[in-house]
Amino acid sequence: MELRHTKILELLTEKNKVDVTELSQNLGVSQVTIRKDLDMLEKKGLIVREHGFATLNGQDDMNNRLAYHYDIKQQLAKSACQMIEDGETIMIESGSCCVLLAQEIASTKKDVTIITNSSFIADYIRQYSQVKLILLGGEYQKEAQVVVGPMTRRCVEAFFVDKFFIGTDGFSKNTGFTGNDYMRSETVRDMARQAAHVIVVTESSKFQQVGLVNLLPTQDVYCVVTDGMIPQESEEYLQSQNVIVKKV
Repeated sequence: MELRHTKILELLTEKNKVDVTELSQNLGVSQVTIRKDLDMLEKKGLIVREHGFATLNGQDDMNNRLAYHYDIKQQLAKSACQMIEDGETIMIESGSCCVLLAQEIASTKKDVTIITNSSFIADYIRQYSQVKLILLGGEYQKEAQVVVGPMTRRCVEAFFVDKFFIGTDGFSKNTGFTGNDYMRSETVRDMARQAAHVIVVTESSKFQQVGLVNLLPTQDVYCVVTDGMIPQESEEYLQSQNVIVKKV
């Protein structure tokens, strides 16, 4: 994604609604160029075009989370994707970095099977024919567009994979990795039991936050893919716990 597209998303994240004229002036390009940019972002499902305006796609908060730090998340997705081989079967949960990872896999890898509890991911990459999707069943959370609960646990028990990619809402030495939703965090733990390696893909800002509920203890994580702004204390602690830290 071009830097200009990222700036458009940042402005929309800040203001919710911005007109074409303002975007043209702020970014120093013509309104024709801005309209082309908005067309591309709308095709990606990130924004909604209105007459003379653009807004973030408000159908789900996932679109807002995707737009926030989009360029960093895309770099993280590309880095995490390098860990995946053609023909592999993996699991991915529903975080915004994981959505972009799924898209990166679908657009660059061949014959990869993705097992996920996220209908948002399934819809986001539906146009890519070279990837196979297995969507787990369960109780549907409308806002997050994921399935959770005992049925999801029973569904995922049918599979075992080498790699499971997750996001996180926070981290500390005392809590390990944390989330903000109990049911979703419980489903992540259920899925993690069916994987040899758990890989956390997240922006460095999450290492300065702590979520509401336990997600996974540090020792259950194999690798963290993050950006270069991760606090040194967190990086050193993770490495002391034999967690690989991969920075972009």
